[in-house]
Amino acid sequence: MSNEIPQPVNYIADAWREAETIPDAWNADPNTREPVHRSVTTAPDDVERALRHAERVYDVGRWNEDARRERAEMLERVADIVESRTEDIARTDSLTSGTPISVTRKVAAFLPARIRASASDLVNIPRVTALAAGGRDVRLHKVPWGPAAILTPWNGPSFIPAAKISSAIAAGCPVILKPSEHAPGSAQIIVECFIEAGLPSGALQLVHGAGDVGARLTSDPRVKIVSFTGGPAAGRAIARAAAEDFKVLQLELGGNNPVLVLDDADLDVTADGILDGMTKLNGQWCEGPGKILAHRSLVSPLLEALTERISKLVVGHSLDEDVQIGPISNAPHFRTLQSRLEGLRNLGASLHRPARLPELGGYFLSPTIAVGADPAQATAELFGPVVSLHAVDSDEEALRVANANPSGLDAYVFGADTDRAIDVGSRILSGEVRVNGAKIADLGDDSAQSFWGPAGIGGHGPAESVRVFCGDRVVGVDSPGLPL
Repeated sequence: MSNEIPQPVNYIADAWREAETIPDAWNADPNTREPVHRSVTTAPDDVERALRHAERVYDVGRWNEDARRERAEMLERVADIVESRTEDIARTDSLTSGTPISVTRKVAAFLPARIRASASDLVNIPRVTALAAGGRDVRLHKVPWGPAAILTPWNGPSFIPAAKISSAIAAGCPVILKPSEHAPGSAQIIVECFIEAGLPSGALQLVHGAGDVGARLTSDPRVKIVSFTGGPAAGRAIARAAAEDFKVLQLELGGNNPVLVLDDADLDVTADGILDGMTKLNGQWCEGPGKILAHRSLVSPLLEALTERISKLVVGHSLDEDVQIGPISNAPHFRTLQSRLEGLRNLGASLHRPARLPELGGYFLSPTIAVGADPAQATAELFGPVVSLHAVDSDEEALRVANANPSGLDAYVFGADTDRAIDVGSRILSGEVRVNGAKIADLGDDSAQSFWGPAGIGGHGPAESVRVFCGDRVVGVDSPGLPL
C-alpha cells in the first residue's frame, strides 16, 4: 500500500508558495513509521505577507446581499469539488490520523453537506433585521468581525478545517488557516478545493508550521478572531495573547470526559457504547469517553465485557478495508499516551490490553482499560483508545468525582431508567451529555453545546458559528424625546 502524501505548500496572497523545509525532520506514516514527506514551516516574512493581505482585503462596507449571494454560490461549487475528491481526502486522513479508511470515507462523504450548510446560512440568516423600537427605524446588521486565524488539529484533519473555513468565509471573514504540523495533507486538499471554486482575493490563505507559526498569527493585532481546536497548554497561551486586544475566541480544548454507569445500566448497552466511544477515530476525539465511574456491583462484569470485546477487534494498517482500529496518529502523541498509561499504573491501576497488534512497526496500541487508580487523581486527558475504570457506590458519589475535575466538554450516562439517567446527566458540569450511546455527531441539529471551564471558550452549533465570525451592529434613528 502506497503511503505517498504531497509535500505541503503555502497559499499566501492569492498564490501558491513553497514552504520552508525543516532540516532532518520528516512526517511519518503512523502505520510503519516510514517518512512520507519533509516537515515544513512558514518563514516570518511569509506570515507577515499573509497578515498584511488579510488586513487589506477586509472591507465590511462591501458585505452586502450581492456579495453574500456570490459567496453562497461559491460554497456550493466548493461542495461539488470536494465531492469529487472524497477518496483523496479519505486516504490522506487515514494516512495522517491513523483512522481506518472505512471511517475516514464516511467523514469525507459528509464534508459537502457541511459546506452546503454554510451556503444555506448565507441565504437563510438575514444580514439586516428590523428591531422593535417604538416606531423608530432601528436595524441589526450582521457584520464579519475581521481577519480570522483558524488553527486545526491532527485528529480531524479534513472535517475541522472544512467546517471552520466554510463558516468563516460565509460570514465574510478573511481566513488564515494553519493546520497541525502532524497532519497537513488533508487541509491542503480542502484549500485546493476552495481555491478551485474561485474565491475572492484574500478570502483564504494557508500557512504551515508548528506552534511558533500559530503564535505569530494569534498574537497579531490584525487578527480579530481565533478559532482553535487542540491542547489546553496552547489554548491558554492563545487566550493570554488574545487578551491584549480582546480578540473573539473559540477554543475547544478537550478533557477527561466522565462516564457514569448507574446501578441499573444494561451491561451490553454500556459495554457496546463505551467500546464504540473509546475506539471511534482510534479514540482520538476530544469528546470520547475517558474516566468511567461505575457502580461497584458492575465494575467486574463491565471489565469482563469490555475485555472480551476488545480481544475481538481487528487492529492493523489504516488503509486495510477490514481494520477496525488503526495506529495512533504521530510519535509525540504515542509517547504521551504511553506516559499517561504509566501514570495510571503509578496510581495503582492494572492495565488490560487484550487486542492483538500487527507486526508493522507503527504506533499501535491495544485499546486499554486501566482499573483501580484513585479517581480523584486520574484527571489527565487520555485522547486515545484508553479509558480508566473506577468503582463508586452511588449516583451522588459519581457526580461528586466527575465534577471535582470537570471535563467541561462531554459526558456520558448509562442507565435503564432514562428519566433518572437524564436527571443525573443534567447535573454534570459539561456542555453535552449523552445517554446510553457515544455517537460522534452533536445530539441535535440545533445543539448549542457550550465548552465549560477547562474545555475552552465557545461551543458547537449553528448559532455558535454565527457568534464567532459575525458581530452585531445596531444602526437606527435616535429620538431626543426618549428619557435618558
